[in-house]
Amino acid sequence: MAAAAKTDVLRRNNVTVSGNPAGPLVMLAHGFGCSQETWNLVAPQLEPDHAVLLFDHVGAGGSDWTAYDRQKYADLDGYAADVLDILEALDATEVTFVGHSVSAMIGVLAANRDPARFRALVLVGPSPRYVNADGYHGGFEQSDIDGLLDSLDANYLGWARQLAPVIMGTPDRPALENRLTDSFCRFDPDVARQFARVTFLSDNREDLAAVSVPTLVLQCRADAIAPEPVGRYVHDAIRGSEMTMLDATGHVPILSAPDQVAGEIRRFLA
Repeated sequence: MAAAAKTDVLRRNNVTVSGNPAGPLVMLAHGFGCSQETWNLVAPQLEPDHAVLLFDHVGAGGSDWTAYDRQKYADLDGYAADVLDILEALDATEVTFVGHSVSAMIGVLAANRDPARFRALVLVGPSPRYVNADGYHGGFEQSDIDGLLDSLDANYLGWARQLAPVIMGTPDRPALENRLTDSFCRFDPDVARQFARVTFLSDNREDLAAVSVPTLVLQCRADAIAPEPVGRYVHDAIRGSEMTMLDATGHVPILSAPDQVAGEIRRFLA
């Protein structure tokens, strides 16, 4: 990749690298409606021993919103391509990819496409399919998802304020709910509408069997978005994977239980 192209990739995705430059590289990928700032309680705990790579999906945070291409990002493969572009631009290998929520499947796709770049995957609240199917419990009926997407189309900011507390799952900690709501409200609404469809209508179950790198699944209790049976499905489908139940509720343990998340990452990579 030419120098100008590398610079463009890193700018497009607002890439930052911090921590110990001599340590192994950990890439932290945020979920829908969020940005790399969502990791600011986890990243500092990894930085003493690891180089920590943070980035924003196009349309989020400090990314180049003008780079959003509806055709490229019509499925999760477009986001996986960005992950690989970033790693190529940095000439990075032996990378541990930590993906929260939809980024868990983005990491699966990237690692399946170029496993030589990856040391391990850590999947935080993963779901390969949100809609229930025969013999599979994803947590939602199709009518639930249709209603969610219709509500998002009609009033994105209202949808964000209503759904963020459900996703956060910490009614006793309103400050966290407010933080997630604020993050949703800073996401480009047009991008959010398509990203939500891509997220909630994807089916990546068949991709799980192709994962060939060590994998850790981190699952919360009472997760309204990716319930425990989904986490166990992912664990069972990825050969040799580990699964840890966190002592946390909701779908965003990187905010509600950052010490546990960081501790499990460090343990897994030790």
